[in-house]
Amino acid sequence: MVERVTTNPIGPLFDRHTIATQVAEKILVDNPPKSNCPLELRQENQMNSIKNTISIVATAALLATPIAAADTIKVGVLHSLSGTLAISETTLKETMELLIEEQNKKGGILGKQLEAVVVDPASDWPLFAEKARELLTVEEVDVIFGCWTSVSRKSVLPVIEEVNGLLFYPVQYEGEESSKNVFYTGAAPNQQAIPATDYFLDELGVEKFALLGTDYVYPRTTNNILESYLEQKGIASGDIFVNYTPFGHSDWSKIVADVVALGADGKKVGVISTINGDANIGFYKELASAGVSADDIPVVAFSVGEEELSGLDTSNLVGHLAAWNYFQSAETDINEDWISAWKAKMGDERVNNDPMEAHFIGFNMWVNAVTEAGTTDVDAVRTAMYGQESPNLTGGTAVMLPNHHLAKPVLIGEILEDGQFDIISQTSEVPGDAWTDYLPESAVLKSDWENLGCGMYNTETNSCVQIKSNY
Repeated sequence: MVERVTTNPIGPLFDRHTIATQVAEKILVDNPPKSNCPLELRQENQMNSIKNTISIVATAALLATPIAAADTIKVGVLHSLSGTLAISETTLKETMELLIEEQNKKGGILGKQLEAVVVDPASDWPLFAEKARELLTVEEVDVIFGCWTSVSRKSVLPVIEEVNGLLFYPVQYEGEESSKNVFYTGAAPNQQAIPATDYFLDELGVEKFALLGTDYVYPRTTNNILESYLEQKGIASGDIFVNYTPFGHSDWSKIVADVVALGADGKKVGVISTINGDANIGFYKELASAGVSADDIPVVAFSVGEEELSGLDTSNLVGHLAAWNYFQSAETDINEDWISAWKAKMGDERVNNDPMEAHFIGFNMWVNAVTEAGTTDVDAVRTAMYGQESPNLTGGTAVMLPNHHLAKPVLIGEILEDGQFDIISQTSEVPGDAWTDYLPESAVLKSDWENLGCGMYNTETNSCVQIKSNY
């Protein structure tokens, strides 16, 4: 696999030829032709010397450079390799490397090898935007696979919409967005948050809800949707406890005590967690220290998967839940093949998770779209993406919809002692909804880039509200 993790220091081909010309001119100044030659012969010899010198120097310059950009298709990888979210994002960088490596073994795309251009935005939201611009305008990548948090994605949005880049975003998110330049391969709220809440209500009999999240756009918007949904389901506002903590939060004693106190009246309490990053480690440890089991107060997490659990003592987490579109424990042939390829490259101890499957699906769809379009041109690839299909690793088929979201199954898994999940609920494919039905201002909106050319279309006024995203 061709891969670079730093920008290419070699200048454009034009610059190398310019340098060659300048070198040739200096050689002729330092070594003029002998004056006893006839004028016409001197002029002819001078021109031949210039041509020969330019050819020699330019050839040497070309031989000293790496593979020319035109010989590869560049894939930008925009995932944090340091900072608080490296615990989750490093695996996605490695996933993209494996996918690119496997595709190159098949001959690449359009007769060209793929080149991974890896950058580290270091869990720093403004740096995501800077690195995205670097990938698109300096490295001139053909596509970007990246981001984890919604704030990182929203930092990137103005850049990719300005320069017409293409981003595949692999993580569950809050919805309320549909960019022409993003394909959302993770879950929308109706593919994760709403089904998980229904499971709490219908299967576990939860009567009070603690909505705990990290303090940024995804948890706040998701919990805003869930509060409205729960109230529509008859849950009183006083029976909904909402709390936000910063990234990397570590002292959970007061918050866990507040959650426990919520059930003092005997009503069943459940926690819906949108806590992100390494803060999850402290949260689950505090639950165990407080003696809270899944039978007492079940937790369903939207950002905890196999990768996050691999760093924890899971003995006290058994029975708590997570809602995703994929679990490694899915028993399908295609999943077994993928796991085998992953472990062969990374080691037997390494695990798989939902955002990895999202990259698996998104990458395969992009490869097919580029092949169908016969080009990596963003507009042509976007058009070819609509209706693309890819096998889900859990079985069935993912389909790319005109709203840039996937139709995917919803799974709920129960944490096992080995850090894997027992799949206790699985739906058929659910179409992702960019705009929730549970907020009045969003219920009238739809996204249809294929037929309407709009990601925010008002179905009451039959008009496109806006083309660019809200940042």
